[in-house]
Amino acid sequence: MDGARAENAAAGAGDSGPAGRAGPAPRGERVADWVDGRLGVHSLAKANMRKVFPDHPSFLLGEICLYSFVVLLLTGVYLTLFFEPSMVEVVYDGSYEPLNGVLMTRAFESTLEISFDVRGGLLIRQIHHWAALVFVTGMLVHMMRVFFTGAYRKPREINWLFGWTLLFLGIITGLTGYSLPDDLLSGTGVRFAQGAILSIPVVGTYISFFLFGGEFPGTDIISRFFPIHVLLLPGIMLGLIVAHLILIVYHKHTQYPGPGKDQKSVVGMPFLPVYMAKAGGFFFLVFAVLTVMGGIAQINPVWAFGPYRPDLVTTGAQPDWYLGFSEGLIRVMPGWEINLGGHTLVLGVFIPFSLFPLILLAIGVYPFIEAWITGDKREHHLLDRPRNTPVRTGLGVAWLSLYAVLLIGGGNDIVATHLHLSINSITWFVRVAVFVVPVLAFLLTKRICLALQHRDRDKVLHGRETGTIKRLPHGEYVEIHEPLPQDQLFALTQHEQPRAYEIGPREDARGVRRRVTVGQRVRARLARSLYGPDTQIPKPTPEEYREHQDQHGQHGQQGHETGEGHLDHQGDEERQELTGGEQRQ
Repeated sequence: MDGARAENAAAGAGDSGPAGRAGPAPRGERVADWVDGRLGVHSLAKANMRKVFPDHPSFLLGEICLYSFVVLLLTGVYLTLFFEPSMVEVVYDGSYEPLNGVLMTRAFESTLEISFDVRGGLLIRQIHHWAALVFVTGMLVHMMRVFFTGAYRKPREINWLFGWTLLFLGIITGLTGYSLPDDLLSGTGVRFAQGAILSIPVVGTYISFFLFGGEFPGTDIISRFFPIHVLLLPGIMLGLIVAHLILIVYHKHTQYPGPGKDQKSVVGMPFLPVYMAKAGGFFFLVFAVLTVMGGIAQINPVWAFGPYRPDLVTTGAQPDWYLGFSEGLIRVMPGWEINLGGHTLVLGVFIPFSLFPLILLAIGVYPFIEAWITGDKREHHLLDRPRNTPVRTGLGVAWLSLYAVLLIGGGNDIVATHLHLSINSITWFVRVAVFVVPVLAFLLTKRICLALQHRDRDKVLHGRETGTIKRLPHGEYVEIHEPLPQDQLFALTQHEQPRAYEIGPREDARGVRRRVTVGQRVRARLARSLYGPDTQIPKPTPEEYREHQDQHGQHGQQGHETGEGHLDHQGDEERQELTGGEQRQ
């Protein structure tokens, strides 16, 4: 009854109009009032339209992924209207005369028709393929930004899993879409995947028969890939993206440290009107770049490869870059085989085929492993500078170097032909580099991070070099340094340096030996690796800062008090360290 009275009252007010306006309210306003009365749109928009977005270029990486996915959906719908996912064999008699009279599947024929007969079909095909590559590339780079800055920590672990799942599904979606044209190049890739499936002990043969509907290549694989690529995987990914965005809105954005930025506030621009205008323009910019790439950069010319035949392989067959990792693992693995219980185990394929998902799994669970090692249960909204976490940064660079090495292994034939090298030499180089290069990359990155920490410490204590040379009374020449401003001092000293988790004394005060589990020992060892003495350069203390300024007298009293007060504040924060995996109050 109250709602009815309110609605009638609103209607009556609409008849007379608001103050200063005669007649009923405009139709648009009445529709808006009707919708708001039933859906609460006004209050919802009022609460969320002023959401603040940090203004930093690195946050655009996630938007590139989102907009590329939108382009994929739009172009995919267009291609679906003309593509026929059938493996029925036909004789081609179309616009591309070099293939006339060639036996091929209907899937390949419809791909040729899209490329040569459908208006704008080739452009849409190439935009779709480039958008897929940019989508996966954007997700990988975006996740690396999140990893190096520690943006995956509480409360964003679930969002990290969403992003990791999107990356994994994006790779699978790319594989299924890449295989739909049924050309010789994509057919070779499907044959590669089928061989990897067959290497699975005991059940590999059954899985292969189930997927292909019999012996390879069968007659069903394209028609089965099509709904997976067009409906199943995009639907799951769309749901994950929506959930990902909802969590971003709920948790608010992370931000880089700076003046006015802390764990309780976000500094940036509001969603409306500033961010909305910039995001809309950026979407059209991404769409335009993908369109230009699709128009001038040829990709996947299926007519040059011809239809797939099981007895042929394309020269220089290469997968898209995001699958080069897996192919590199298999190409450089020795061809080991063993017979066990009447079954032949092809270890040369099964081991690298198993390593690929295991490496991806390690990336997915890393935030939970780090949280267990540190015992840190606090929320983190300020990002880390990669130099201040040398071990984590080193692990990320080591993974990227491993990926680069295996990408060379996946294209060993291309490298051999272009650089005029022996393919065996490249294969053995990759076999050795798989174990050596990630270790060297980790050590070098860690050393660089520590050197950058040393430089930051010197800048805080000595200030900025001015280039001005001064002669002292006793004849010595020194360079004048000026103190850093408050914002730079904050950026260089705001990070925490927690102590590593320690097991503590093995015996209590009464001499009773404590029980120490294997998990505690492992955790302590890993904690020393992450936060041990050789992983961080101690920040300047307020006492060191005052002593150094008194000795050099290189700035006025105001700058001295400003820097000293900031370091005192940082000292208070630093005293809130993690001891034994728990936060000290």
